[in-house]
Amino acid sequence: MSDDDLGERFSKLIDRRRIGVVEIRGVIDGAVRTDAITRVLGAARRNRQVRAVVLDIDSPGGGAVGSEILHVAVKRLAAEKPVVAWIRTTGASGAYFLACGATRIVAFPAAIVGSIGVISIRPILVDALRRIGAHIDVTKTGPFKDLGAPWREPTEADAAKENELVQAIFRRFTSAVRTARGFDDAALARVTTGEVWLGTQALDLGLVDAIVEDEEGATEMAQDLAGLPHRHTLRLGPKKNLLARMGVPGAGMGPPGSRWITELEGWMSAPRVRA
Repeated sequence: MSDDDLGERFSKLIDRRRIGVVEIRGVIDGAVRTDAITRVLGAARRNRQVRAVVLDIDSPGGGAVGSEILHVAVKRLAAEKPVVAWIRTTGASGAYFLACGATRIVAFPAAIVGSIGVISIRPILVDALRRIGAHIDVTKTGPFKDLGAPWREPTEADAAKENELVQAIFRRFTSAVRTARGFDDAALARVTTGEVWLGTQALDLGLVDAIVEDEEGATEMAQDLAGLPHRHTLRLGPKKNLLARMGVPGAGMGPPGSRWITELEGWMSAPRVRA
């Protein structure tokens, strides 16, 4: 063991200050369990040894409510200690929403960034049900109680109500982006088209603060923001089972169910670039 290694180990023993690293990997409300990550961020905020946090993000987004819950948790953490959101591969839609709560947003040069928008999708199975001779009988207390139901065609009133909900969520998302990035109306309109950009393009647009090629660069930024003399890190996150630690897809998500569907839908709708 070299003198440098010994010095590093000794430094870690006598100086317990740490930079926490939290992984946000997967679809929000799918592999990314909103309640679990919220607890991790809260614990990091209360832990006096954790002086800064790096969010290691690879996510296409996910549920609107879950994304905003994580944004609020990140913003609350950043109010007390520096938070660097590093978009490793994909930081789109709800993942970018949560990143807007951080002190700094950085990205890998070729990372996918953006997709600032809201979408509502539902299947319409009227023709399929008719072909198999099925009939759905509905008793409801109001005209919108079965809004979004796949067994009937949407009415004009349904479409208007659904659009109203989508626009309301969109305003909350764009308000967070405006506040985080200091955009005026023109700059905000430029980046809220739903499109995505590479990290280098996102830098030019003001969506990220810097280009960072690896975790070391992200922790170095966190170190500078926290005024620490070192970059001793501490991995934070929900406890992983053996299969999850081995990187087996779907491990840790529980038995096949709604989370699996959410995860699949999220990645299928995310832009993926192959070389």
